[in-house]
Amino acid sequence: MHPLIRSVWDEPRPPNPPPRVWRDWALVGVLVPLALLEGVLRPDLPWRAVSVIVTAGLAPTLLWRRSRPLLMVAIAFGTLALALLLTGGHSPETYTMVYLLLLAYSLFRWGSGREAALGLAIILVEAGFSVVSDYPGPADAIGGFTVVFLVVVLGMAFRYRAKARIRELDQVKLREREQLARDLHDTVAHHVSAMAIRAQAGLATSTSRPDAATDALRVIEAEAAHALSEMSAMVRILRHDQPADLAPGRRIADLRQLAGEGRTGPAVSLEISDGLDDLSPSVEAAIYRLAQESVTNARRHARHATRIEIRVTADDTSVHLRVSDDGDGSLKRPARSQGYGLIGMIERADLLGGTCVAGPDPDRGWTVTATLPRTGSAT
Repeated sequence: MHPLIRSVWDEPRPPNPPPRVWRDWALVGVLVPLALLEGVLRPDLPWRAVSVIVTAGLAPTLLWRRSRPLLMVAIAFGTLALALLLTGGHSPETYTMVYLLLLAYSLFRWGSGREAALGLAIILVEAGFSVVSDYPGPADAIGGFTVVFLVVVLGMAFRYRAKARIRELDQVKLREREQLARDLHDTVAHHVSAMAIRAQAGLATSTSRPDAATDALRVIEAEAAHALSEMSAMVRILRHDQPADLAPGRRIADLRQLAGEGRTGPAVSLEISDGLDDLSPSVEAAIYRLAQESVTNARRHARHATRIEIRVTADDTSVHLRVSDDGDGSLKRPARSQGYGLIGMIERADLLGGTCVAGPDPDRGWTVTATLPRTGSAT
């Protein structure tokens, strides 16, 4: 089999198809009486009883069009072929039956490669049988096949668009994992460097100060414990082999730089509570990155904003970050339209065992809240 054909045949179903919701039931609830009404208002409809029964009877196939697209296409178009045999070659011609195009669309949007290929064969066989049995003329025949082709292309286009977005989101999450791994790597390297320096100092002074070796060992023990803790946080976090800066990463104290930036933009105020002295370096770096991204987004998207507030608090188990602005919320993107920056923030918080949520305030403005465990336990 040709590699291209094999790749199409082996194409899996798109992940996470939308579940059946009330709108699907409402659509079927509208189509059934609409088919009955059309049968009443069109007394000239050929084989009116058969056409109405087929049209109304196939409407429930829309309920499973995303979860079982091939089966629904086989049922619908197989029934149409059977109706052609029962009516002596006269296909049902109700206007309501246009909903069958949704089955063709769903087949190529949510079906696997082999399901799409088999379903397309079923549709073409039924359409060809219909044209041969009840030839409508060249214009109608070409128009019908064109409509089916456009629906197929539309389903494939939305499928490709969804796949492209998934790839982009995966890249954003991977970059965030890489950045977090670099931050953790830099922290571990800093601890190891401190251990080496302290060991050298202990050796150099051991002859003149016998207790210096004991003091050095205590420091090395503490630094080693920190290093091992950070190394365990790096497990299963992806990272490319790139040179890393051996200086420690960003700290919560560096948030004061954000408050001092952007003199021409909204004023940034900072409030840092007590109890933030013994945090994991990875958590401190994450708090800084989350605040930095939130401030950047506020300056970029918050129309008519005059202030941005950063607040960092902590309790016995967690650290809490809140970044809010007073921009015009009506001009900003809705909470469901997550930008890639927000996706990266959520991914970073999740990697450390925390949460990050962003959305508009009830009156005006936009708020980002994040909660991270003090130890920064990565998944």
